[in-house]
Amino acid sequence: MHATKRQSLEPDHLRCGAGAVVHLPVVAENRGAPAPTIRPSRMSRRRAIVLGAVQLAMILHIVQWLVTGSTTTPIEPSESMEFVKRGVINAGLIFFALALLSTLLLGRWFCGWGCHLVMLQDLCGWMMKKVGVRPKPFRSRLLLYVPLGLALYMFIWPAAHRLIVAPVSGTSGNLPDWRLEAHLTTSDFWHTFAGVAVAIPFLLVCGFATVYFLGAKGFCTYGCPYGGFFAPLDRLARWRIRVTDACEHCGHCTAVCSSNVRVHEEVRDYGMVVDPGCMKCMDCVSVCPNDALYFGFGPIALGARPRVERPAPRRFDLTWGEEVACVLLFLGAFFAFRGLYGGLIPMLFAVGIAGCTTFVLWKAWRVLGDRDCRFHRFQLRRGGGITRWGAAWLASCALLLALTLHSMVVQYHAWRGGSLADDASRAGATPEAQQTAGRALGHLLKADSWSEGGLGLLGSAPVALTRARLHLLRGEWAECERLLRRGIDLGGPSDRLVSDLGRVMLMTRPVEDVIEHYRSALDADPEYNLTRAALAALLDETGRGDEAQRVRAAQPRR
Repeated sequence: MHATKRQSLEPDHLRCGAGAVVHLPVVAENRGAPAPTIRPSRMSRRRAIVLGAVQLAMILHIVQWLVTGSTTTPIEPSESMEFVKRGVINAGLIFFALALLSTLLLGRWFCGWGCHLVMLQDLCGWMMKKVGVRPKPFRSRLLLYVPLGLALYMFIWPAAHRLIVAPVSGTSGNLPDWRLEAHLTTSDFWHTFAGVAVAIPFLLVCGFATVYFLGAKGFCTYGCPYGGFFAPLDRLARWRIRVTDACEHCGHCTAVCSSNVRVHEEVRDYGMVVDPGCMKCMDCVSVCPNDALYFGFGPIALGARPRVERPAPRRFDLTWGEEVACVLLFLGAFFAFRGLYGGLIPMLFAVGIAGCTTFVLWKAWRVLGDRDCRFHRFQLRRGGGITRWGAAWLASCALLLALTLHSMVVQYHAWRGGSLADDASRAGATPEAQQTAGRALGHLLKADSWSEGGLGLLGSAPVALTRARLHLLRGEWAECERLLRRGIDLGGPSDRLVSDLGRVMLMTRPVEDVIEHYRSALDADPEYNLTRAALAALLDETGRGDEAQRVRAAQPRR
């Protein structure tokens, strides 16, 4: 998707931080001559077909579930977390295990040939190049470890928490039971996936925005937790891109690499590509004019010694001070947006937002500090003066920073309010509990939306439901009922919430209103067993035992 009949390396050099300028052979050797012709990659079209087939298989999987009502559990690596948390073996775990094993043998091929998000990023990059935008890679030393950190958090931390932290802190009883069992089919396929309202912004941010700001496969480089495992395993793979003596170091391979690997330097220095960012797209092999590159068996990359006296140094865009600042910016933005407004922004979406936010704010710093600064076609600063594009960039950064800080404040009040609410619940019916509940309500009100008198831009189901719980503790039935209804409107109904709402209604409303509430809920979902039991009990209490029996008998059988 990224190869064309005629490709050239956009500039005649790459500027790589601290003033370093790196010339690429394909350009440096042809100064004053027409741009060198790079033969089109046969692999780009083949890979596009394979990735398209993967998307088609995903669509057919969803269609099969919609038609039959049951299908295999999602074939998605994140589903492996269920094994770590509860001992569940599902299709996602099996798929992820096979992907890891194949990476250990063949290197990081799955990312390039089987990942739907890679296809999205490559498609976005291809579309940008069609309109003359050629994303440059953003190279950071420390942010490269974000994927590994996310991988450890998702797949290792739950086990460490269960085996070490929980026993020491005495919270083991709060964890779900861990029991080895297979769960390979499901009727609730979409349970762990976000809805369209979240999916579309996610694709825009983690597809277009990350490529535009961070470079080709920007999300893979700085945000993919699965890559956090794939990259180290790639270093141990014996099958990788290698070179023969026919190589003339022309740089064509680096020119077409969509993984931001400096292929011509690595094969010169090590006889192979050692960068774990290489996704085995094979474009470099396909365009080599001497057919000097090949995918073959040999030594691993880990511990490989250079075969030249002075191997090319790794180049980065940031000074060490900027590296530390960018890590802090990334973490701040990540925690500001992750789970915001009751989980509206899931973790991987927050990672994409944090990566783009970090780059934009770093570039603003450069606009203020460098004599000359540009981004793509936009000259942001020239000769020490800020251009109109630079002023627009700084204004946008100010708004982005304000939004991030605002989200931090909302997140803080939601966290602090929830923590105090738990303390109040544990304290029981005591004066101290009432005081703690009042403080919790103050924080939670600030975390709620403007329509409720809070600071938030949107409402949050968890915040509304926690407020309802506190008003229940204080005996404020009408406000508890209102907030329970609001929580159900924001987050959707559940058996527990519907039955709890009925019990609260009994404190202020006629019994017939509660019975009608239960009946309406069971008409919408007959599998609400708690609601059914509550309705039957209420009918018994009002002397309608026969009707109660009919309600119990209507319970669906699994």
